[in-house]
Amino acid sequence: MVERVKGIQGLDKALNGGIPEGNMVLVSGGAGTGKSTLCLQFLMNGANLFGEKGLYVSTEQSLAELRKQAASFNWDLDGLINKNMLKILYFDITKGDSFMKKLDETINSFKPKRIVIDSMTTLTDALLVSGIEEDSAFSMVQIAETVSPIPKTEQIIAKSILYRLILELKKHEVTTMLTSELFEGSDRLSADGISEFITDGVIVLNALAVGDQMNRTLQIRKMRYTPIEAGINSYSIMDKGISFED
Repeated sequence: MVERVKGIQGLDKALNGGIPEGNMVLVSGGAGTGKSTLCLQFLMNGANLFGEKGLYVSTEQSLAELRKQAASFNWDLDGLINKNMLKILYFDITKGDSFMKKLDETINSFKPKRIVIDSMTTLTDALLVSGIEEDSAFSMVQIAETVSPIPKTEQIIAKSILYRLILELKKHEVTTMLTSELFEGSDRLSADGISEFITDGVIVLNALAVGDQMNRTLQIRKMRYTPIEAGINSYSIMDKGISFED
């Protein structure tokens, strides 16, 4: 029997009980679709309702910015941090800090049951530009470039980075959500066009303005180890967070 990780009622229903434990799930969507809100709510509910520790790894929002986001929904972010149920790890992409080393150390010491990485788009871009040389976890990319005389394209390097990152995360066997920007009109399911193939699940968020209303929809494009409701699910971002329509 597959163990489930529950988080948000409407999403759990569409997944026939929740995300299979240990799955790596890509959450894709354009600006304003609520990717960060969905992921933070997944961690908040995990801690408050199920007593499960959550780790939020941010490459875009600082702790102060995440506090503002949580406060807008009346979520007690600091309360969970003080209880050691939630940890925020901000990775400054402008610095040469070792991402995987820092992440591994945090996971091993904090022992979360849920992880969010927000966002893969920014992280991959940063590692492409400067992080590969700094991070020993990605040394395989450098070795491959030294041994092989064939020039590596940016997409090949990005694919190597993503595969390595996913493998490093999978060894911890923690249920993980990874966000990615989804550009309007794109036929991909992620900004890099790769993540959707190497993750266990893909959740796509969309938002369409109709008059003065914003129609938001969620579709589960794939999820390993469970049957899914593949239809379109409507949701709203309300005063207490994301809420799905019955």
